[in-house]
Amino acid sequence: MQFPSPVSAQWISEFINAEISGNKNSFASGINEIHKVQEGDIVFVDHPKYYDACLNSAATSIIINADKEVPPGKTLFIVENPFEAYLKIVQHFRPFSPSDKMISNTSKTGKDSVIMPNVFLGNNVVVGNNCILHPNVCVYDDCIIGNNVEIHSGTIIGSDAFYFNTKKNRDSWFKKMQSCGQVIIEDHVEIGANCTIDRGVSDATIIGMGTKIDNLVHIGHDVVMGKNCLIAAQVGIAGGTILGDGVTLWGQVGVNKTITIGDNAVVMGQGGVTSSIEGNKSYWGTPIQEFYSKRKELVLIKRLPEIWEKVRRLK
Repeated sequence: MQFPSPVSAQWISEFINAEISGNKNSFASGINEIHKVQEGDIVFVDHPKYYDACLNSAATSIIINADKEVPPGKTLFIVENPFEAYLKIVQHFRPFSPSDKMISNTSKTGKDSVIMPNVFLGNNVVVGNNCILHPNVCVYDDCIIGNNVEIHSGTIIGSDAFYFNTKKNRDSWFKKMQSCGQVIIEDHVEIGANCTIDRGVSDATIIGMGTKIDNLVHIGHDVVMGKNCLIAAQVGIAGGTILGDGVTLWGQVGVNKTITIGDNAVVMGQGGVTSSIEGNKSYWGTPIQEFYSKRKELVLIKRLPEIWEKVRRLK
């Protein structure tokens, strides 16, 4: 999430009641997760396992619960609970703003687009030109829909990320990490009925140009999907995963979080993608293998009784 304008380290330290270490004259332009940070961003870290990754990331400022050596040019905000400090910043710059009508006054719809009955467009939603949004489509705040996009009935764009802080040192183990990202749907995308696409936690979930998505598909937070992908019914893609251009996922494929699927990869129905896979190959099974290897394996398994009988006779 980017701030409306850069804010000073001094303001941030006072706002979250933090001790400053390092560059006290820095400015922050946004706040982001570790795998999405860029120069100017704030990132938070509350576990020693991730201290080095955050300190050496592109982030300009780090909210942390330990007094560590500060890399050159960076700013540390030292607080007891970095997660709570993160939430306070998010809630300040992206507070919940309820809508009292189906189409918000702050939404924008482009030329020749068709918005059918019972469509909900939240605050600051942008719909491009020549789009069709069928009845009962719901687009949450701050989402962006490109040109020539069609979204079928019952689909929800921009629901919160399924993302929780699971530390066990408080009454509730599952404290929600407030989502302040968005969904960006590029041009010439078609999305089927009853799909759900979660917004990024602090950045964007992106559906690439020309991609076609069938009914009953779930796409998790911060997924980045390339151009001209084909996603069949009942596919589930977990958060932070990257799909290259031209990827095909057939029905009921499940994809693990924070992995990469290479360009033009094809995963057959009910496949389970548990780790990153190369492009320009076909896959099958759970966990998946290359399609032709898996098929040979299944043929061999079917022949095992016959092979066993031959071995038994030789004895």
